[in-house]
Amino acid sequence: MEFVIISLIKITIVLLIILTVVANLVYVERKISAFIQNRIGPNRVGPLGLLQSPADVLKLFIKEDIVPATANRFIHTLAPVISISVALVTFAVIPFGDTITIFGQEVKLMIADVNIGVLYILALTSMGVYGITLSGWSSNNKYSLLGGLRSSAQLISYELSMGLSLVGVIMVAQTLQLDRIVELQSGFAWNVFLTPIGFVTFVVASFAETSRLPFDLPEAEPELVGGYHTEYTGMKFGTFFLAEYANMITSSALIVTLFLGGWQLPFVERFGLSPLWLSCVQILTFVAKVAMMLLFYIWVRWTIPRFRYDQLMNLGWKVMLPLAVVNLVVTGIGLLLFGRS
Repeated sequence: MEFVIISLIKITIVLLIILTVVANLVYVERKISAFIQNRIGPNRVGPLGLLQSPADVLKLFIKEDIVPATANRFIHTLAPVISISVALVTFAVIPFGDTITIFGQEVKLMIADVNIGVLYILALTSMGVYGITLSGWSSNNKYSLLGGLRSSAQLISYELSMGLSLVGVIMVAQTLQLDRIVELQSGFAWNVFLTPIGFVTFVVASFAETSRLPFDLPEAEPELVGGYHTEYTGMKFGTFFLAEYANMITSSALIVTLFLGGWQLPFVERFGLSPLWLSCVQILTFVAKVAMMLLFYIWVRWTIPRFRYDQLMNLGWKVMLPLAVVNLVVTGIGLLLFGRS
């Protein structure tokens, strides 16, 4: 019973943090994009425009929910639920700290401690495309259907590279447990230095998996109106919007966990901090690294233009996949000659 209560508390806290960060991330992205484009950005609703995001959420809540007469109503409603569920549930196995002792009870700072965390991540991320594909099909709209088909092709093209780039990390760590992978990156033994090709491959594949610019072909506005969510309004559209930013947070946390040392702060043990303060520093380190990755996501979106569809496919099959294979070969040779040290 005690385990169930602790798990529910961790789930509640993580969900509240993710939803809060999503609302503020939209505001941050608008401000950064305005800065890059030499504009002002939100500055009317509330001081410094801080209430713009709550105002947008309120607008989405009160907007009418319109479903096309020829659409499949059940699938049309189910699709955004699949997208947001996958985006939120994926975070369950990501460790955001080591352990923390509260009221004499040692608590692991992750929701679900499973020994196949990497496989769990790959399985769920491959399911996320179902929400987009089903939304495109169920809308009975040619633009939506094209967006859904593009998303399926994009996932197949980049899921292979993403999986192969993770194999390099698994070879180095010799485990599928995410918390163990983080522990092995103590000091500066981060996987970004041990498998740099895998890091680049994984980051690019993450952009494609989250359909962020320059990989947002499934919703390319100039040619597909709105892509897979053309026929969505109100909170159903808001759910897709929420899923996109939740996926950004999850993928950033995953990149930090697998390649950037996770919650590890090099040589922090030398400061002689108490266990409670050490746990707090670890959590703040993880949050800071994730924040830097999120800023990188935003910076890339407003810097690099959208790829053409043929460029997207060429990059996935002719560049990313060979790079991922080269990463495996180089990592294997390195381990054979030098070992993990």
